Amino acid sequence: MSRTMLRTCITLLGCALAMPSLADTATERSSDIGPGAAGVTPAESSEAAPAETPAETPAEIAKREYDQVLTLTPDIERGRRVYLTCAVCHLPEGWGSVDGIYPQIAGQLRTVIIKQLADFRTGNRDNPLMYPFSVPEILGGPQEIADVAAYVAALPMTANNGLGPGTDLALGEQLYGEHCAGCHGAAGEGDEAEHIPALAGQHYAHLMRQFDAIRSGERKNADSKMTDEIRDINAQQQSAMLDYTSRLRPAADKLAAEGWLNPDFPHYLRDAMGLRVAPPAVLAPAASGAEESKH
Repeated sequence: MSRTMLRTCITLLGCALAMPSLADTATERSSDIGPGAAGVTPAESSEAAPAETPAETPAEIAKREYDQVLTLTPDIERGRRVYLTCAVCHLPEGWGSVDGIYPQIAGQLRTVIIKQLADFRTGNRDNPLMYPFSVPEILGGPQEIADVAAYVAALPMTANNGLGPGTDLALGEQLYGEHCAGCHGAAGEGDEAEHIPALAGQHYAHLMRQFDAIRSGERKNADSKMTDEIRDINAQQQSAMLDYTSRLRPAADKLAAEGWLNPDFPHYLRDAMGLRVAPPAVLAPAASGAEESKH
């Protein structure tokens, strides 16, 4: 094709794209003519127009997916394969990081995991780190959520979670009893039926970050009752209360044995930077070495 012919084709294509469609032209003519055009009365026109359906909010979409997931039978073996994506940040054991960026998700209640994943992927809870891993293209659909939630809930927890300064635990215990125990349980066990998170064994720094996000309104999926409950708690009270909370121990049958590593990921490179929670077997030699250096 010659350059002249090519230019001609491009010009014609541009004109075609710039011209209004026949449907648009018909609409414009109809509106110019006014009511009653083409034998259609205003009453008939309004009756023919379909009623608009209000768009679902992110919270409503997440709730619908949550309800759907609960109807499914989870497959923990498939959940192990799905969890490979999660292990990138949460590591194979699911114990998170003491700096509070990643929570301990191992042993968390299944319904809590399902709700948070549904909220992340619909935008009902903002988290730039979690969102890319929660979208259907990466995580999968409702069945994959059911599978991975069951897998994570079955993971044993570490007792070596990050703690607070330990300076005002009596006040913290009092405040926890007044503001937290009614929903999260006296031992921080949570409530599976109401998808209220278990807090026992959670990192102090993560609890502090979430407390701030909930009180400020940054965490959109927070229960309004909790927002009201913690609104007037000052910084000293917050630290004391969450320090006490971080020291609540999970039930013995939820804890990992000394030296446990997740056997489902035997060749996984763990915590090369030293930022995450180390298995007890790794912590013990370091502690004994420090003791020896003192002598």
